[in-house]
Amino acid sequence: MEEYREAHENGSKTGTAQPSVNRWLAIAAALLLITAGVAFGYAYRQQLLVGHLTAQETMSNATIKEMQGQLDTVTSKLNEMTTAQAAAEAAAKTRAQNAHQTEKNAAAHTGPRRNAAVTDKRYKQLQAQLTEQQKQLKDTQDLVAKNRADLEGNLSSTRDELNGSIAKTHEELVTLARRGERSYFEFDLTKSKQFQRVGPLTMSLRKADTKHKNYDLEMIVDDNQLTKKKVNLYEPIWIHTENESQPVQVVVNRVEKNLVHGYVSAPKYKPSELAAIGGASLTPVSAHTPATTQPPPNPEQ
Repeated sequence: MEEYREAHENGSKTGTAQPSVNRWLAIAAALLLITAGVAFGYAYRQQLLVGHLTAQETMSNATIKEMQGQLDTVTSKLNEMTTAQAAAEAAAKTRAQNAHQTEKNAAAHTGPRRNAAVTDKRYKQLQAQLTEQQKQLKDTQDLVAKNRADLEGNLSSTRDELNGSIAKTHEELVTLARRGERSYFEFDLTKSKQFQRVGPLTMSLRKADTKHKNYDLEMIVDDNQLTKKKVNLYEPIWIHTENESQPVQVVVNRVEKNLVHGYVSAPKYKPSELAAIGGASLTPVSAHTPATTQPPPNPEQ
């Protein structure tokens, strides 16, 4: 009888514990589903962002390529017109000389005074035609040269807007910093698996190729680890972050053995600061503060 009572009590405890275990398993499964959903949504958002950046880069490259093609076309036309002008001048001069010689030969057999007057008239006509042709070619050349200068200016402006200014030395970086438009953080990265904080980015140098002047870089941006391989010297890396109104730029201007030197360029104004002024245009700091008062950028350690 005593053994039956103990078995009955043990069975009751087991039956009570079983629903509790099932309930915890259900909660854990729900949490896993929620976590998986959040991770999937975040990954999808990052994929869309990468696609947008890729499309933007493709459009920028197409714009530069198109303008470069236009510039090449204008240059080719200018060269052709210069060659045509030289040929026309030589041909007109030759015709004038031949006509003058012909008239002189004819004058030897006919009336000298009459033929001399005819020769002078034709020679003046040829000279007038040559002068008019030269004037038209000169006007056309000036127009082509002006269009070429305008196109080169637009191309340079477009490149500046798309690529920004690149500093190849510390002195050039100081000059950029004095404009007051962006913040600059110099860095020296040695080859390591450890990450180093530079301005708004966290970076790690994985390879430095001194022969080909390129390098491999690992970065942590918005909790995402990004890899950039075989980045060339002076080639800018543009990074769009969630906390910046404009892209962050990374430039390496010196590649040594297991070491690179460069800088990170970040916008001075955050989205909240831009919203606070109601979308009004910002005046660079350099417009109010003399350049001599702007301190040079210090390397970010």
